[in-house]
This record gives sequence, structure tokens and C-alpha cells, in this order.
Amino acid sequence: MNLAGNENRLPFDLVNGLLDPHAYLGNVGAVELTETHISYLFFTGEHVYKVKKPVDFGFLDFTTLTKRKRFCHDEVTLNASLAPGVYLGVVPVTRMGGRYFMEGTGRPIEYAVKMRQLPREAALDALLSTGQISAREISMLAAKIAAFHADAATGPEITRLGGIEAVRKNIEENFAQLDRFVGVALSREVFEDLEAYSHAFLQSKGEAFAQRASLGRIRDCHGDLRAAHFFLEDGPEGPKSKISLIDRIEFNRRFRYSDVANDIAFFAMDLDFRQQPDFSRHFIEEYVRASGDQGVMDFISFFKTYRACVRGKVASFQIDDEGLSKEIRKSKEAEAQAYFRLAHSYLPRITGPALIMICGLTGCGKSTLAEGLACRWDLEYISSDVTRKTLAGVGLHEQQEGPYESGIYSPEYTRWTYEMMMEQAAKFLAKGQTVVLDATFRHAEERSRVEQLAGKHSAHLWTVELVLDGPVAKTRLERRRLLGNSVSDGEWEVYQHQKADWEPITDRAPNRYIRINNSGAPGEALRALLQRLYGGLLTDITVDH
Repeated sequence: MNLAGNENRLPFDLVNGLLDPHAYLGNVGAVELTETHISYLFFTGEHVYKVKKPVDFGFLDFTTLTKRKRFCHDEVTLNASLAPGVYLGVVPVTRMGGRYFMEGTGRPIEYAVKMRQLPREAALDALLSTGQISAREISMLAAKIAAFHADAATGPEITRLGGIEAVRKNIEENFAQLDRFVGVALSREVFEDLEAYSHAFLQSKGEAFAQRASLGRIRDCHGDLRAAHFFLEDGPEGPKSKISLIDRIEFNRRFRYSDVANDIAFFAMDLDFRQQPDFSRHFIEEYVRASGDQGVMDFISFFKTYRACVRGKVASFQIDDEGLSKEIRKSKEAEAQAYFRLAHSYLPRITGPALIMICGLTGCGKSTLAEGLACRWDLEYISSDVTRKTLAGVGLHEQQEGPYESGIYSPEYTRWTYEMMMEQAAKFLAKGQTVVLDATFRHAEERSRVEQLAGKHSAHLWTVELVLDGPVAKTRLERRRLLGNSVSDGEWEVYQHQKADWEPITDRAPNRYIRINNSGAPGEALRALLQRLYGGLLTDITVDH
């Protein structure tokens, strides 16, 4: 949290002063305080007063009194239609005789949003926790949101600010801000998976985003559609029929200007987080029925992932608050971790058997990439180096010297090695599993046999070719020889022979052929592969969400 300079800070004793019942008009018995990462909320029984903190998170800036006053007025205006009679206006906070007063006279030193205090037991999150919500209420909420979206403003400026470039900016900002929480709120592996999927979706769904924009699906939405912001009170039409929706985002238009799918995915994600997947599905189905917008279905998992990451980020920010007790900090860590687990659960997965063939010249990093992918996605891994030496009955790190294509590297032995790899792969494929094959596969005939195996088992097949610039390959092979810790026996001379023998890959569909230059920093190739694989999953593979 970045606080502004001293002239922009709230007075040190302001919060304590506003906990005094005498600071308020009328007969106030006790004042309860709730703190969020951007506001203090003072509950008096009849009213709630929200005072914004002088913070700057990049995506919001409340660092001056002028800004806080403006955003208070924006909040009241934006929320009036969704919560009639709840947002009552903006009031000053004043100081006199060393005491603070809400709605006092004199020069304002702060401003607050004044609201009718809604009954806590009427909040949707409370109703869900006590089992007081049925499909009927979820249908009512879906109808309300569909009607709100239908009437919400749209137009060229909203479409521009809420289109794919804005989504891309938000996602890039998310991951830039999340990087420092890796190891605390989420693992590096989860971070990279989420980042690769997000970029792959944006890259592969550009036309779909554009079509949504042309249909007017980008609107001035709510931006923070969560169960805690719905209140269901009894009304003229029956129990829980009076619906108030609060806390529409005022501090950043680009969080509000969005595809309507983004809005409803947030609420569906929140229901998932609260262990209500049936209500989550029902809400989406009812929204589609009420709105007629079938296209949202193609975007739900993506926006659920994005929204879960946002909530995980918000909880992570709170971990940094030095004023938190140890217990609350641990609670926020657990909350952030739960959101990131949920985000990761939305990523597409391969269903049914599949083969991922990783090929390339010796020293190009095939084994590092193949093992990394297999560990990351819990896939079966079959290595030609391991298979070859196991067949020969020699130690995995026992170096085998001799002329090119001699001994256990003769064409006959290589053919036997590949046959054994195919036999092992067939057993896994028969069980519906995904297999990563790690071998040179420099001849078209060898690659063709893998393709035939995939066809026999109706398995999806990706061909991944790793390439490496010659000087880089030479340096890495010489380093590997000096270290002596590789299962592979390939050296610079072998690289040169293999390069001369290499038969180009020309017979693969573009979405099933991935070529990666592995000359970059460690980990770059795996990140590139993850993004390309996610891209393939999003275009033409049946996946399990």
C-alpha cells in the first residue's frame, strides 16, 4: 500500500474519533467499524458512512481530498439505480474542539458516502451461508443483471475503453503486480500457467472479442459483482423480492467498462468460491435465457479466471498491511491462495489420450522442456535417452563413446529404442492418458510412426520442434560434457551430423506444430510452449473446464 505524503494522509486519530457515537447526528448507540483495503466503513445502526483511504494502488488514486470528494459523488451517482434509497449522498467530516463530527459544520477535512444501513442478514453471502437461497432467488438476480446490462450505456468510447486492449492491459497489470506475491499467495508454476493461458486466450480469441464489441456487448457494467454486494429484503412481491446491488466501481472506468460476460463471470466465480457451483451454473443459464446472449458462454471460463486472480490480488495486497495481526495476515494469505487455486482450476485441460512429441537436435534442451511440461501438467514422460540405456543395461550417466551412429546409437538400436517408446506410450494412451515423448525424431518416418500411434488411439497430437543457434548449442554441449551429469551422450560432433541429416517438418497442421527457439533464458521455452498449447486447446480441442 502506497500512502500519500503527510498533507494527504487522514488525521491519525480520525478513525478513533469517528467511533465515538457523539460524532453523529441523532441517537446513535454504538459504532462498528469495517475496514477494506480502500475504505473505512462506520456502521451506526441506521446509516453507514464510507470514508475512502488516501491510497494509490495504481488502478485507483485516492491520495488527495479533492479526489476522494469527487469519487464519493461518483459512487453515489453510479449506484443510485441499482440500490434505490440506499445511497443518500455525500457528507462532510469536520473537526471542532479536538473532536470529529460526521455531517458537522465548518470546513470539511474529509468526506464520506452516506448510505442506509442494510440488514446484514439480508446480504446474499449471509443467506447462502445459512442455506436460505434457492434457484428462485438466483433466477431473480440473473433477470435483474440482464435488465441492468440491457439498459447500461454503450458506445464507441465505452467500447474502446472496455475492449480487448483494455482487457490485455488489465491482465498485464495483474501479473506485474502479482509477481512479488509468488511463493506467498501462489506458486511460480501456477503464476506461469495463469499468465500463459490468459495471453493465449487473448491471442486466439481476437476475432470473437471484436464480434462481441460490434454487437454492443461492451457496456458500462457494475465491475464488482459479488454476493456480498447483493441484499435481498422482503418486498411487495414477496420474501427476498426487494433486491439492492451496491458498490458499483467508481474509481476506475476501465474496470467498469467491459464485456457483460466479464460482469456475470465475476458473480459466477464468487458463487464457485463459496462452494455453490450449482447456483453458479444456474445463474449463467438464467442470464443467457433472460438476455438472449449465447455468446457469453465462450468467455465465462476466461473471465472467471481473470476475476479470481483479481480477488487473489486484492487479498495479497492486504497481506502487506503492517497494521494486521498475525492471525488476520495468515487468514488473508489463505484467502489469496484459495482464489488462485480456483483460478487455476478454470484452465482448460486435455481430455482423452494425447501425444506431445518433443523433437530436435542434441543439446537443444528437449529433455529439460519435456520433463518440465510433464511435471507441470502431471503427464507421462518417455525419454529416448533413458529408454536406450535401460535397454542396453548401462547406467544412465555412464557415457557411451564411439563413432557417430555406432554402438547403442546405431540405426538398428535407435529403431529398437523408438519401438519400445511406442509400446510404452501405447499402454498409457489405452488408459486415456497424455504422453510426452522426448527424442530427436530427426527423420520423417520416425515422426510418422508417432502420428500413426496417435491415430490408432484417437489421440490428439502436437509436434514440438526445438531449435538452437549453432554457437549457443556448441557452448551448451561443451558445458554439459564438462559437468558430466546428463543422460544424453550427444556432443558437438553429433549435433553437426544430426543437423546435416535433419528432415524438415512440413506435414503438420499449424495449430498442431510448435517451433520454439530455445536460445533464450531458462524457462522461456516452457512459458512459450504453455502459451501455444493453451492456444491450441482454445481453438479446436474438446477440453474439460
